[in-house]
Formats: sequence, C-alpha cells, structure tokens
Amino acid sequence: MLEDLRGAIDKALSEKEIMVTDIFLEKKGKYTFLTVELDKVGGIDLDGIVMATNIINPIVDEYDICDNEYILDVISKERG
Repeated sequence: MLEDLRGAIDKALSEKEIMVTDIFLEKKGKYTFLTVELDKVGGIDLDGIVMATNIINPIVDEYDICDNEYILDVISKERG
C-alpha cells in the first residue's frame, strides 16, 4: 500500500521537480507517523515543504493507509 501511495505522490510532485526518497509508517511512543521524505536538485526550502505538504495531504487522505490516527510528517532529505 505504501508503494502505491509513494507512486501517487511522486507523480503529483514531478511537475515541481520534487521526488520522494522514502516513505514509512512508524510508531514512536504513543504516536504513529507517516513520514514522507522529499528531495530536489538544489534542495527544498521551507516554502517548498509547505507547498508539497498541501499537495500530499489530499493524496494521503484518499489512500487511507492506516486505521488509526497518525501524524503526516513531510521532511526534506538531509544533505551531508
């Protein structure tokens, strides 16, 4: 299911030249996080993350990947 979601997000972000580098569902303490890690040539600034989150959120809602509540966490790939 996550691979299908990843494909849909990749497709939606491709025109913005943003790619999904990882996506995972993880429980941390009492919270569950759906983390979507993004990358772009030259990096992604905060405005880019906000724009991507606005695109990703309805896609995630459509796929309904988890029965429980979760926090959507959209992050930029770390450069090192």
